[in-house]
Amino acid sequence: MVAYALTATRTSVPVFAEGIFEDLSRADQRRWAQAYMQGLLTTPGKKSVRRLAAAISPEPAVSQSLHQFVNASPWDWMPVRAELTRWVERELTPRAWVISQAVLRKRGEHSCGVHRRFLASTGRSVTCQVGTGLFLSSYDQAVPVDWRLMLPGSWAKDPERRVRTRIPADVGPRSVEQHVLDLVDTVAGASRTAALPVVADLEALGGTSATALVHGLALRGRDFVVAVPDSLQVAVGRHLRLQRPQGGEGQNLVLAARSLFEFDAGTLTRVESVGPWDGRGRHSTVMSSFVRLPHAGRGGERIHRTYRLFAVRPDNGRRPVQLWLTSLTHARMESVLALTRTLEHAGESVRELSDDFGLQDFEGRSYPGWHHHMTLVSAAYAYSRFNRRPAPTGGGERLLVAA
Repeated sequence: MVAYALTATRTSVPVFAEGIFEDLSRADQRRWAQAYMQGLLTTPGKKSVRRLAAAISPEPAVSQSLHQFVNASPWDWMPVRAELTRWVERELTPRAWVISQAVLRKRGEHSCGVHRRFLASTGRSVTCQVGTGLFLSSYDQAVPVDWRLMLPGSWAKDPERRVRTRIPADVGPRSVEQHVLDLVDTVAGASRTAALPVVADLEALGGTSATALVHGLALRGRDFVVAVPDSLQVAVGRHLRLQRPQGGEGQNLVLAARSLFEFDAGTLTRVESVGPWDGRGRHSTVMSSFVRLPHAGRGGERIHRTYRLFAVRPDNGRRPVQLWLTSLTHARMESVLALTRTLEHAGESVRELSDDFGLQDFEGRSYPGWHHHMTLVSAAYAYSRFNRRPAPTGGGERLLVAA
């Protein structure tokens, strides 16, 4: 049993953990899940297993038990994430399913999925793992509920690496858009609420991958608001009550998305002043146009849907204009712009997870261990968002765990 020293909370850590981890088959697994999460909430600084163990118990065996639970214990993280999804839905009333990535820097080359990657934000290449997460987001905060680990071909196709890091046989190389669609399908299956718009930044994927993801979402009947690359190919034409430049009404015009806003488009674009959804703040100038995607999906399916391509014009004209594509063609632009800002909330959550919840501190190397750690970190973060955090114990007071 675990003895907790908590400040007043709406829900105690034991009660929260009992519900989130109830699908773990063994009592000792549920006990160590609770202890690991408690350590993440109360341990200052780096969240290594050794430091987590020291924060919750003076017993030397606790560190080994926590390491065993996270890295070697064969518990299924998917039912835990499904329960976490439903818990966050009840607490948050989310408005969007937001996709965000976490770059987890590593020193060595033996952790599952580690590879070299160029980061545009820093202009440097780093050795890292890349996790793609799905966040439930309101208009002012976002909470992660599910994750996928990117496996480059050097990992997914290497039998020795797969065995060493315990990559399941049914896990193969997948693109970012395939991971996103898998996350959407999984959360849709776990959710107890109506499906929400998917918000994602596809700008770095390139036009082909962005088109594949849009087609995948369309085939699933999912609404979306996604940032798209300048090179995304879009079609405009008379079926959208638009005419080609130079007055023709023949076949549809296909062009790069950025081009639509760079020449005198006439009836191709609309310019409007849009206020903030909550009535606070400045108005934005938005340029938009109705478009279709000219290419079929990878399975040969052709989706005949009309989307809205739009861009927010900056006041000073200096910073780049981000292009967005949405299926919400009949929604008020104020609401659509509010959804785009949920990406910022997910980014803020990733930074908090890294700074305060040990997202970057996992020391194991296995595929199951990575998913276990990400699940526990997400649970701790969710708890902290809706409850007062546990009081760090000090002055010789410890949280005792029976090893």
